[in-house]
Amino acid sequence: MVRMLWINPVGTDAYDAPIGAELRAEAAPTTRVDVCSLPGAGPQHLEWNALEAVVAGPTMGVVRWASEQQSYDAAVIGCFYDPFLRGARELAGPMAVTAPAEACLHIAATIGERVSILVGRRKWIPEMHENVVTRIEIWGRRPDAAEAVAEQLRAEGFPARATTDLDTGVQTADIISCVTGATSPLVRGDLLAPGSHLDLVGSFQPDMRESDDAAASRATIFVDTAAGALLSGDLAQPLADGVITESSIAADLRALATGDHPGRTSADEITLFKSAGFAAADLAAARLALR
Repeated sequence: MVRMLWINPVGTDAYDAPIGAELRAEAAPTTRVDVCSLPGAGPQHLEWNALEAVVAGPTMGVVRWASEQQSYDAAVIGCFYDPFLRGARELAGPMAVTAPAEACLHIAATIGERVSILVGRRKWIPEMHENVVTRIEIWGRRPDAAEAVAEQLRAEGFPARATTDLDTGVQTADIISCVTGATSPLVRGDLLAPGSHLDLVGSFQPDMRESDDAAASRATIFVDTAAGALLSGDLAQPLADGVITESSIAADLRALATGDHPGRTSADEITLFKSAGFAAADLAAARLALR
């Protein structure tokens, strides 16, 4: 039996019973859903940032209680713009923690690429940008160069910022794209989160490498072409060391584009795409440029 806790981050239990009834009606037979609000009297809504500050501590307390004392498998912070989500995950240990907006976007991403988010009041828009809208972090060996790229992206309307903490960036990212001339691994495979995707574009020779053996062994590997990708250090080195075999390559770009291979098959699957470059891609880019 999977045990899930829905946390209403407010100081009233008036909503617990109706929310619980709706959730249990949709839950799988093997899932038990409990609903709780915060202990003691407190705000009955979170429509103001000041009220968020009031309930932040009690909410973290419930998360820790659910994980350490009650052994819940998962918890949901039941507020649409997902307050406290990152902090809750720091305290949750093995317990999964999510929130409504994140869950909705994960579902939406499986059926389309453009997503509209409707909010009830203008003042909630910054909250949605902070907690929901895609965040882009730029890391580089030269922090000033990374900041210059982030500044250019911000000027184009993207929520980008530079970071100097590569490992934390890898741990928290859904998609990691590497375009470097590195000759030793930058990305640690043991830090890749379940469901994340790693693009390796920079290396194209046997002595060039952007990720380590753990990345190659943990991920489902896709390539642009096997002939080129197997010559790059990201695959050539773990192949030579026996970490992977040529059969570890799940599919090439042609198989993905034609649907001969479905690509990712589970939400927790870690995927890796290794591109060493090939003539057809250059031709396609040239045709687009001419248009």
